[in-house]
Amino acid sequence: MGVANYITAVLNFVAFLCSIAVIASGIWLSQKPDNVCIHVFRWPVIVLGFLILLVSLAGFVGACCYNKNLLAFYLCCMAILIALFLILLVFAFVVTRPDGSYDVPGRGYKEYRLDGYSSWLRNRILGSKNWNKITACLADTDVCPKLTQQQYMTVDQFFAAHLSPLQASSCSGF
Repeated sequence: MGVANYITAVLNFVAFLCSIAVIASGIWLSQKPDNVCIHVFRWPVIVLGFLILLVSLAGFVGACCYNKNLLAFYLCCMAILIALFLILLVFAFVVTRPDGSYDVPGRGYKEYRLDGYSSWLRNRILGSKNWNKITACLADTDVCPKLTQQQYMTVDQFFAAHLSPLQASSCSGF
């Protein structure tokens, strides 16, 4: 087996092992108590793990046996996966780039306004159906209870506290 095929086989074997970890984490998510956050992510994680498993298995077998058809399938699938990941990355960057924050004098945190975010994200959040899912997801986390456990003797202490954007903008309704 040539050096290029050996490297391809080793890299695909590592990807194969990583895909097993991704599938296991998807199965672990499916065993968790059902809530909105987990419901959104469990099946895409399992499907992504199986896709990576199949592509890496095709690359591994194709490299070990020098099967040109499997290597061609592997290269096409890998090119498609890389293109999809790049599109997702660019989309996420464009949607989340404007963060809607502005500094407020005398406060340790920034204020956030929905007008500062991208129009696509604003339209997704403004619908009551989506906002109910978001608040249900936040209610299941420990972000807001941690904020209420902290003791602020005065309003000035609260305003001077360094809060995360999530705590500063979303926890006031809990």
